[in-house]
Amino acid sequence: MSAPIRVLVCDDQVLIRTGFVTIIDAQPDLEVVGECADGRAAVDLARALRPDVVVMDVRMPVLDGIEATRRLAGAAVTDPVKVLVVTTFNLDEYVYAALRAGASGFLLKDAPATHLLQGIRTVAAGAALLDPDVTRQLVGRYAARIRPAGPSPADDALTPRELEVLRLIAEGLSNREIADRLVISQETVKTYVSRILAKLGLRDRVQAVVYAYRHGVVSA
Repeated sequence: MSAPIRVLVCDDQVLIRTGFVTIIDAQPDLEVVGECADGRAAVDLARALRPDVVVMDVRMPVLDGIEATRRLAGAAVTDPVKVLVVTTFNLDEYVYAALRAGASGFLLKDAPATHLLQGIRTVAAGAALLDPDVTRQLVGRYAARIRPAGPSPADDALTPRELEVLRLIAEGLSNREIADRLVISQETVKTYVSRILAKLGLRDRVQAVVYAYRHGVVSA
């Protein structure tokens, strides 16, 4: 039997944090190894406990979730920790910044508990998590404001099929959904995704979504 996924929960709202801890600890394959109420404590605990996933709120005292995420999972971090941002819908700009800071994905706080649990497992497995119901609004609305002028670098770097896959990723579709849409196998989709990330110098699907909206591959 494999070891449980170790989770650190960080949220300044006691009721929400307690709820997350209770839901997560009830799963046989998940284990809460710590909890805290501010970003600085999250950074300190994550460095000390080395959890598999940090469930991170955005707005918190002392140090917000964006800066905490950057310190734990940013590009300059040599041994990053996976961060799953869980937030409310009206914090779209903050979540965009958190994804840019290195978060592996996001969920809304009003999502079903099953989404949170699956999200933790997905991020722990090394995949990125995007809430398909809000990807367009959450990322697209803000990315459109900072979109550079001129053609997208992806136009030259990617083949037409790879561009098509990137657009579907940006819509929040999973590999299976992309495979169904394009009538190809999931393995083929995985190959396309790997090529897209490599060609554009991106770390994961989250960065691919941000890139797609920022560079006009898809419209917000």
